[in-house]
Amino acid sequence: MYSFKDASAKDTDKDRVGLFMIVIKECKGYELEKSKPNTSEDFFNKSLVLYEADGEEKKLEILYLRYFDEIKDQFTPFTGDPIFEAGERKVQFKDIVALAALIKHPEYKNRKSVYINSVEQISALLKDLPLEKIKEVFQSLESSGKYVLKNSEEFASTGH
Repeated sequence: MYSFKDASAKDTDKDRVGLFMIVIKECKGYELEKSKPNTSEDFFNKSLVLYEADGEEKKLEILYLRYFDEIKDQFTPFTGDPIFEAGERKVQFKDIVALAALIKHPEYKNRKSVYINSVEQISALLKDLPLEKIKEVFQSLESSGKYVLKNSEEFASTGH
């Protein structure tokens, strides 16, 4: 179970879950391109999620090896790219990575960026995320421009 702890809560019982709302505004990913000939940027993708939490607009960026897009079928149910469609949008693997990170690691709301460089890390991040709930987020983003996440427990799953 993943849940968000309200930083302003004065609850001292560590087993009790305090909740707050995150309003997801955008999820997107893109391939980095070389800015100089001697850099390795073209081996990486960046995924980002823009959201509002605690009354502030925030952004979480996940930098990861582009190779993971090629082998995603080894640790996710996704075989193609785009991985699904939401309205008119063709959602790609790189579009969901930062969203998955925020859901699986609520403490990332206090970070701006995270680097993922192992198959184990990306696999753990995407393990057991329910595809239907991820699709629901993107459908809501396409139709209303936002998705309200009350806690990540709604994304708890026993399988894909």
